[in-house]
Amino acid sequence: MEQLKIVASARQIPERQVTNDELSTIMDTNDEWIYSRTGIRQRQVVTTENTSDLATQVAKKLLENADITADSLDFIIVSTMSPDTLSPSTAAIVQGAIGASNAFAFDLSAACSGLVYGLSVASSLLATRYKRGMVIGAEVLSKLVDWQDRTTAVLFGDGAAGVIVDTTSENIGLLSEELRTFGDKGDNLVAGRFANTNPFSGEIEPADQYFHQNGREVYNFATREVPAVLKVALEKAQLSADDVDYYLLHQANARIVSSIAKRFGQPADKFPTNMATNGNTSAASIGILLDELVESGQVHSGQTVAFVGFGGGLTVGAQIWKI
Repeated sequence: MEQLKIVASARQIPERQVTNDELSTIMDTNDEWIYSRTGIRQRQVVTTENTSDLATQVAKKLLENADITADSLDFIIVSTMSPDTLSPSTAAIVQGAIGASNAFAFDLSAACSGLVYGLSVASSLLATRYKRGMVIGAEVLSKLVDWQDRTTAVLFGDGAAGVIVDTTSENIGLLSEELRTFGDKGDNLVAGRFANTNPFSGEIEPADQYFHQNGREVYNFATREVPAVLKVALEKAQLSADDVDYYLLHQANARIVSSIAKRFGQPADKFPTNMATNGNTSAASIGILLDELVESGQVHSGQTVAFVGFGGGLTVGAQIWKI
């Protein structure tokens, strides 16, 4: 049976950096307050780009890194909670921009679990009739942030990253996964609410584009449910926590990552982080971290790596990969 193989990775980060010190000039906060609670020192935000611009740059880099042409792609999936528009999808914009004439394209919305959920869909597509696809997580969260709300504005950054996935007969690829959704807790993290302005409706809920988060509940959810889901994924792969070389967790909060590492009795260096420089980039965060580690040579062929996403929905997704 053919397996799913990651053949290339890429990332795109906006140039404009916003440090904690700069945030302190526009809201009541400071570097010590932010860093001690989140592990974040700075984040990047767009100046002229939108989500599709970042995703398109990632797509072009992926084609170059994989040494393939756009017309060899069968599909493009973009995981995002901050699309340019509801229609066309961000993936469709990317497909047109890179000339992937043979690829169908669609967006997937699973917030911070988006890349893991996107890879799960890609594995199903490749297990049927398709041979090659592109999965990108892309976010411009700066357009969903109330920049006067220090409880949320300090957390989020913009960015995009993705992978080319192909079929292989090698004994590598996606070993196992566990995906879970907790919709009854979804109101603990909300953003991008539309108003219904039709003239026939009664009480109309006002539009509210901004993030609203119950930070304590989301933290408790992550430290409780993420280890449970990861444990199941490891069991499905018939591996122990010690067998995994690196755990690439969604980069939401340094305390959450540290808590999960301790829960599994693993050293901190197996749980690399980059939220100090990038902040929380939602669906893009795991891919950005992966590409940084591939570029540095830390992650390479032959290793076992876990991808673990968690966040809005509320959702959790864990996958075990043989790279």
